[in-house]
Amino acid sequence: MIDPFLFRLRLRTQVLTADAGGHARWQARTRVLSVPAPQVALLLCDVWDNHWSRGAAERVDAMAPRMNAVVHLARDRGALIIHAPSDTMAFYAGAPARERLVRAAHISPPSPIEHPDPPLPIDDSDGGSDTGEIPTHTGWTRQHPTIEIDQDRDGISADGVEIYSYLQARGIRQLLILGVHTNMCVLNRSFAIKQMVRWGQPVALVRDLTDTMYNPAMRPYVSHREGTRLVVEYIEKFWCPTVASRDLLGEGALP
Repeated sequence: MIDPFLFRLRLRTQVLTADAGGHARWQARTRVLSVPAPQVALLLCDVWDNHWSRGAAERVDAMAPRMNAVVHLARDRGALIIHAPSDTMAFYAGAPARERLVRAAHISPPSPIEHPDPPLPIDDSDGGSDTGEIPTHTGWTRQHPTIEIDQDRDGISADGVEIYSYLQARGIRQLLILGVHTNMCVLNRSFAIKQMVRWGQPVALVRDLTDTMYNPAMRPYVSHREGTRLVVEYIEKFWCPTVASRDLLGEGALP
């Protein structure tokens, strides 16, 4: 019997400590977790084919090829792939990957764990578009076509209980989430970070394959890239670790 592939995940968190002079500071810490591929699930959150914000759509278009490469390699090594493009389940009705989760045995999640929920470090109250649009319509119909779905092996769902049930049935030890948008859907969907943390499911964000809805005209008045970095660090401080896509692609150690 061939041993399964081991993913060597460098899980990064931020811890509040004090320096030698007693001044409070946040310090990044990394621990390495080796997980057999069949115990890893990769979930794509709302990687849609389009968006009402042109800037948001452009950034997903730019990330999609690398997302697809990560999905392909993770799947080939034995990880479970779950596609979760919210608001588009009608498009996938009857598809084998969709039916796989619809028909899976229901497993009731545990009572949610109490967890602090500090405010975000950015102001996204304007909807977060950096290209001037106002959020007035649903601009998506399916997952981004660059992301290939294997109907024989993958799952499709946008329901937290469906996904949790399937993760438990498959013995998933580590859930990894990539997709958009970090400060909104990636944190708050029924299948996303906050809910999985409260259900006790180990989860980590793929930090270089995500993007925020943030307008630099809003607090804290930084670039879009910096706004995304602040939200990623917020997640590392208060919710769950992050990993880099290179951990899944085998491209060497982090800098």
